[in-house]
This record gives sequence, structure tokens and C-alpha cells, in this order.
Amino acid sequence: MAKNTSEEMSFLEHLEELRWHIVRSAAAIVVFAVIAFIFSRFIFDFLLLAPKNPDFITNRLLCKFGEYMNVTTLCINSSSAFIIQNIQMAGQFKADIMVSLIVGIIIAFPYIMWEVWRFIAPALYEKERKAAQGSVWAVSALFLLGAAFGYFVIVPLSIDFLGGYSTSVQISNQIALDSYFSTVAYVPLATGVVFELPLLLIFLTKVGVVTPDVLKKYRKHAFIILLILAAVITPPDIFSQILVVLPLVALYEASILLTKRTARKHQQIIDNEK
Repeated sequence: MAKNTSEEMSFLEHLEELRWHIVRSAAAIVVFAVIAFIFSRFIFDFLLLAPKNPDFITNRLLCKFGEYMNVTTLCINSSSAFIIQNIQMAGQFKADIMVSLIVGIIIAFPYIMWEVWRFIAPALYEKERKAAQGSVWAVSALFLLGAAFGYFVIVPLSIDFLGGYSTSVQISNQIALDSYFSTVAYVPLATGVVFELPLLLIFLTKVGVVTPDVLKKYRKHAFIILLILAAVITPPDIFSQILVVLPLVALYEASILLTKRTARKHQQIIDNEK
């Protein structure tokens, strides 16, 4: 089956088409960033500063779980452990711009993926387009799920551990504004990208870079890396580490199952073409 009319476009026409997809994606980010900037007071008070307070939903649930398990280290009391200070004239303004931009990227991500799909789809065969149908929703859902996991799990645990960590009672923690908001804003963005692991491995399987057997072979190595990652970003207790590492392990196991299915379908297509 012939591909779409995109084959008739010249290289410069492809670049022009790509440019407009990038322009529209950037415009979406700017629009949502401006909206976030307008509502920055709400974002700062009720979203970014919330994870440091004991009444944050994750902190309350962890504390209740800690009481049930008789583990007092799960109770978070970060609000009294450190203060956030601004020592630069334009510090709060720069933090506002940075946070608004990151919020704009997170909110605009589904639209950006739709623009990517609109650029790629015309170059695919009909069967490939049908096979990839719904991929935009899958990518967007995994990204937003990862961002939510970062915000509701990793961020409060990291704030509690790093904000309350002390080597001496003579040293008080006074966290710089940009340092705090960099952690709170960038972690959900990073975890959103990490949660794209299954789809990335599916793509690498289709192009022959990895196989399910390779993922199984290095499963133990991957688990060790995930445990080290969980130990770095969580307080030094086993329950917090388990809360973080379980979704990461589940993602890896899901990746193995999905790549196995992808490899099997890909082999069937090759056999049918022979």
C-alpha cells in the first residue's frame, strides 16, 4: 500500500511543515504558561508549597500508615524543619517565570504529542497508522500519571528528607527559593518522562535495538538501579523506598510484557511478508 501524499513533498516543504508544528506547540506552552503566571498565587500557595506541610494529603496518609505500622519516621513535619528565603532582588519573579513555564509544558504536553502525531502520521502506511492509533492518548496518560506520581509521592518524601536533614544542631536549614521550587517543579516533569519507559522500549523493540530476552536477562541489574534510585530520593526507611520503587518495578515488568507482545506481532508481520 502506498504511503500518503507526504512523499510528494520536498525536503524544504517538510521543514516548513515541521516548523509550523513546532510553532503551534510552542504557542500552546506559552498560552498555558501565561495562564499559570496569572494564577501564580494559587499555584504557589496551594500546589508548590503544599507538599512541605504536614496536612498535605500524601503526608497525612503516610502518617496514618506509619501509625498503623508503628513506624514514626513516616510522619512528615517539614513545615517546621526549614524556611524558604529569597536573597535576590528578582528571585521571586524568576521563580514565578520558571514555574509558569514548567506548568505550561506539563499542561500542553498532550497537545504537543498530538502535533508530533500530525507530523508523523502522513508518512505512515495505513496499517501502521491503525497500529499506532491511540498512541497520543497513551503517551499523554503515562506522562501525566508520572507527573502526578512525582508530585504526590517523590516530592513530599524528598522535601521531608532533604529539608529536615541535619549534620549538627548548630546548623539550621534555610532553603533558597530557587532551590526549593526547582525540586518541586522539575521532579514531576522528570518522573513524567520516566513513565514513558514502556513506550520507549516498545519503539526500540520495533526497530530491533532491544528484545524481551535482553530485558529479562538484565532484570536484576535494573532492579538494583531502581532500588538505588529509590534510596537516593526517599528518607532512609524501608517503607518510603518501597512506595517509590514498586511503581518503577511495575513499569519495567510492564515494559517486558509489552515488548514481548510487540516482538511477536512484528515477527508475524515478517512471516506474512515472506
